[in-house]
Amino acid sequence: MKVTVLTPTFNRKEKLQKLWNSLQKQTVKEFEWLVVDDGSTDCTNELIAKLQEKSDFPMYYIYKDNGGKHTALNVGIQTIRSQLTFIVDSDDYVVKDAVESILKIHEKYRKHNSICGYAFLRAFPDGKVNGKKFNIDEKIGSYIDIRINGDDTGADKAEVFKTQCLKEFPFPEYKNEKFLGEDLVWIRMARKYKMVHINKAIYVGNYLEDGLTNNRRKHNIASPVGCMHRAEEFMEHDLKIKYRIKGGLQYIVYGKFAGCSVIDLIHKSKHKVLTTICIPGGLLLHLRWNKL
Repeated sequence: MKVTVLTPTFNRKEKLQKLWNSLQKQTVKEFEWLVVDDGSTDCTNELIAKLQEKSDFPMYYIYKDNGGKHTALNVGIQTIRSQLTFIVDSDDYVVKDAVESILKIHEKYRKHNSICGYAFLRAFPDGKVNGKKFNIDEKIGSYIDIRINGDDTGADKAEVFKTQCLKEFPFPEYKNEKFLGEDLVWIRMARKYKMVHINKAIYVGNYLEDGLTNNRRKHNIASPVGCMHRAEEFMEHDLKIKYRIKGGLQYIVYGKFAGCSVIDLIHKSKHKVLTTICIPGGLLLHLRWNKL
């Protein structure tokens, strides 16, 4: 098997059927579906069992205690043996030639050891592309160069990674924290690997009212230590200054939510000058967000 579609899920039983339907329609069946259930209480396991009985592709199910999407991804990635991992959320679905498109591009670039994966486009259900297309089709570059410094951070893309690279860069886990921005890992990976960026939408999804994207700030505040570490990645010198400043402000904000003093934040920071500059704005943001 060359591709594993990895789906972390939590109480999305009513949405998973649509994703399964889209996988059932794939033009190429050289894939398996791994569902990692992050402690659902809506009988997701019963649905998966029914789908396994009639599925024409391999399906696997893992149940774990609730710990957040990133912990479910870690559990899933540890078990995957296929060359590629395609992360698809449980409330989204894929176009009928998604796997075929992935395999075609992988055949072209699979021997390039400097490449960790492929970034395709996402679309909304009405067909409109989420965000903007890449300025060059099949452009090769790092996540930092293309997405962040290329000012394309406002929309999600459909990333497919070489499984060995995901195993090399697991998601950090923090005690009692259940949310972590995935781009923390994408940035760390970008400092070693590049990606191929393809102007084809293979992933379809919307943002649910109770989804992680629409409730990002609330989840961030409840998981401040991980958000501090994510902010530190954005403070590094290989990012544009505006993102470094934004990272510095977030480092202060989430550091305060984590109970750190300003002195501690300066002491712990690798970027003491930037941290010091961002203290007034960060404290003001913390006061404002603390009222939410």
